[in-house]
Amino acid sequence: MSENKKLSDKFHEVLKHEGVVSVVSWGVEPHVANTWNSYLVATADERILIPAYGFRKTETNVNANNHVKVALGAKGVLGYKDYPGTGFVIDGTARYFTSGEEYEMMKEKFSFLTRVLEITVENAKQTI
Repeated sequence: MSENKKLSDKFHEVLKHEGVVSVVSWGVEPHVANTWNSYLVATADERILIPAYGFRKTETNVNANNHVKVALGAKGVLGYKDYPGTGFVIDGTARYFTSGEEYEMMKEKFSFLTRVLEITVENAKQTI
């Protein structure tokens, strides 16, 4: 992995396996929202795009405090010391958007979305 790269090859491998993703936000009140690994799109510049239909409390929190934590994993991807499964915790900042080229790309993939939640990754740590 390149020293400048925040999202490792192992992270990208996790995205290819289904698993639950938890997005933790705090601002107005602490909140956890869930989605699926298969709904995450990692961009070339290492942002993470998530289709949002619900996520209303998360949006309220992000408008007050844009810092978020994201946890995800997959049992089907070997972790440290060949542990059966691995996971990541990501620290980042978030924003929502409702138009533009990336919005259209996401809408084509996930017709149900009303907004896109964008996470700008500050740190991604493999946990197991």
